Amino acid sequence: MNDHGPVPHIEYIGVRKTYDGSSWVVRDLDLSVRRGEFLTLLGPSGSGKTTCLMMLAGFEAPSAGEIRIDGAPVSGLPPDKRGIGVVFQNYALFPHMTVGGNLAFPLEVRGMAAPERRERVARALALVRMEGFEDRRPGQLSGGQQQRIAIARALVFEPELVLMDEPLGALDRRLREELQYEIRRIQRQLGVTVVYVTHDQQEAMALSDRVAVFQAGRIEQAAAPEVLYEEPERAFVASFIGENNLLPGRIRGIERGICTVEVAGSEIQAAHVGGLAVGADTVVAIRPERVQINPAAGRLANMHDAKVEDLSFLGDHLRVRLTACGTSSFIAKIPNVVGHGGILPGDKVRLGWAALDCRALQSETQ
Repeated sequence: MNDHGPVPHIEYIGVRKTYDGSSWVVRDLDLSVRRGEFLTLLGPSGSGKTTCLMMLAGFEAPSAGEIRIDGAPVSGLPPDKRGIGVVFQNYALFPHMTVGGNLAFPLEVRGMAAPERRERVARALALVRMEGFEDRRPGQLSGGQQQRIAIARALVFEPELVLMDEPLGALDRRLREELQYEIRRIQRQLGVTVVYVTHDQQEAMALSDRVAVFQAGRIEQAAAPEVLYEEPERAFVASFIGENNLLPGRIRGIERGICTVEVAGSEIQAAHVGGLAVGADTVVAIRPERVQINPAAGRLANMHDAKVEDLSFLGDHLRVRLTACGTSSFIAKIPNVVGHGGILPGDKVRLGWAALDCRALQSETQ
């Protein structure tokens, strides 16, 4: 909670949600969102992220706890009184209305006079770069164009808070990347607060000021994208954000922030995370791109024998699967540069990585 600065734009305080009275979809959620922040709720299907968004929008009610906007509780306040713009994956445009009619509708509901409606609609269309489309119907637009109009409709009454639920999920990769840029540009231009839901980790990393990673109704970690990637606090976060080698082991010693972990009969030096004591079970996480193949002797704290099982060519890098550290699915990524062809399946190699490039995390059972 933010006790020293301005009141957060949004606060979830001890929020819980159940649909059947016994299983919790959201558990003891405490989360605050700064004004003007782009926060993404990221997690697998069924992790509770969309339910959190729907409770904020007013389409669902919390079973316990409280949600506040600008410090005021919103329980009992209907969705249309919360002043929130909402964008869904399926566009939710009225097919019988023109683009201009779709955008004007939320302004008419608010009793806005016609001249101001026309001005707001023109501004919103310019914002999403869809000028000149006022007289088209949604069926005459591509999927990407329809989603731009859906975004414009959420912004046309100039809300301070916009919620987006998987808005790019129905689009192909090229369009998704294009609209990611547009959404971020618009958010920065307007300075609105955005709460965004996705299960796509790359989308979350590209768009967000901060990402809250959900699992089983709880936030595992909430931090800036680079912090989640470089400094995961839990094994689930390490596995869900990017790719990681996750090796179960036991802590045998700790010294100056570095712990010695026994993994499959050998020792790994890793950054000590989460207050684990000597003798505790842990999971060591190592990013594949931090693993070096056949590095110079004596340069790295961790050196281990390995066997190359197979290689995959992925354009700018090669993905190498090896048997190492007690697993046959250890992954290393090496740049696609001259000389990479010196590694072949069946080769015996040495792997190396720095102690600070791997982290000893709490196991999921803890």
